Amino acid sequence: MSTNVKNLTRIAIMTAVICVLGPLSLPIGPVPISLTPLACFLAVYILGTARGTLAYVIYLLIGLAGVPVLSGFSGGPGKLFGPTGGYLIGFIPMAVIGGIFIHRFYQKLYLQAAGMILGLAVCYLFGTAWLAYQANMDFAAAAAVGVYPFVILDLIKIAVAILLGRAVRNALVKANLLN
Repeated sequence: MSTNVKNLTRIAIMTAVICVLGPLSLPIGPVPISLTPLACFLAVYILGTARGTLAYVIYLLIGLAGVPVLSGFSGGPGKLFGPTGGYLIGFIPMAVIGGIFIHRFYQKLYLQAAGMILGLAVCYLFGTAWLAYQANMDFAAAAAVGVYPFVILDLIKIAVAILLGRAVRNALVKANLLN
């Protein structure tokens, strides 16, 4: 199997994983608790920054096309351009920033975590600004419903992504399925 086919297959598999985890959510207000940040971090941890981010972008395009893979088993332009769309778009720079730190500092877990937290903060910024605009509220009110309830859970997702992503990546490398 050629390297390009292998890479396409890896990206497709990780996109499928995101499609499975992404819709799982708990609606607690205008912004649901979602496994999408975990899935996004796992993608870049396992595939690398570029391929992991591409897997997420493909997932986002699948959702935009109307396939119910976004939070709450929803999809379509209304979801992407609705109140939570900024978070969905914000996962792209989150993946890039987190992925850079993950792979640049693979032996330093604290720096990986710091990069993932920085990426998450950028995602929060995108999402909160868009939520404030869409819901006609000020930035502080949007942060109160779109960020503060999620910080602890998202930090837990980062810890899980580090533990699980590292284990899966190391197992795939050991099995010669990933370099």
